[in-house]
Amino acid sequence: MFTGLITDVGQVTAVERRGDTRFTIATGFDLDTVAIGASIACNGVCLTVVEKGHDGGPGGGPGGDQGGGRGWFKVDVSAETHSKTTTGTWQAGTPVNLERSLRLGDELGGHLVYGHVDGVIDIVDVQPDGDSQRWWFDAPPHLARFIAAKGSVALDGVSLTVNSVEGTRFGINIIPHTQEKTTFQHLKAGGVINLEVDMLARYVARLAETK
Repeated sequence: MFTGLITDVGQVTAVERRGDTRFTIATGFDLDTVAIGASIACNGVCLTVVEKGHDGGPGGGPGGDQGGGRGWFKVDVSAETHSKTTTGTWQAGTPVNLERSLRLGDELGGHLVYGHVDGVIDIVDVQPDGDSQRWWFDAPPHLARFIAAKGSVALDGVSLTVNSVEGTRFGINIIPHTQEKTTFQHLKAGGVINLEVDMLARYVARLAETK
């Protein structure tokens, strides 16, 4: 379980395509505190650490040229996950939002995020709005029904508040801090992004269906 508060932007440094796909991701996390088998949300996708290590310097380890001896970890991604997320487009150099799993007693600064991406949606428009930016997205109808104004969504793992909803489209506000500290700085209109809807909305909708 996660909160949607990004604590590091890592970078894919190697891709091994076999039965599943194994990604090596460089990170600034203290990997001495990350166990093999731990969960890390990567662009909102809950993935399991299967290997980890440290470089001795640029180009000095399994992750390739990660610069400055950053740590790295490896994760395996299945065909099912590829079909529901943007992981199939990742390549060496792709930036990735990272969040370690929530521990009991941690501050819940965002909202409860499970790391179970519901689907990939379109980035429709990006417009300046004061110092911030107003972003518009288009979700398929089966996911749009779970999105409400002032509700929460996770986009590439970032916990965000929905400002407005117009049919299947919804708008959010990205403040400068979020723009600078996440992969939103690399995204633009015409691209795609991982969406996880609020789990509470999903349960409420299910209960309503049974009445």
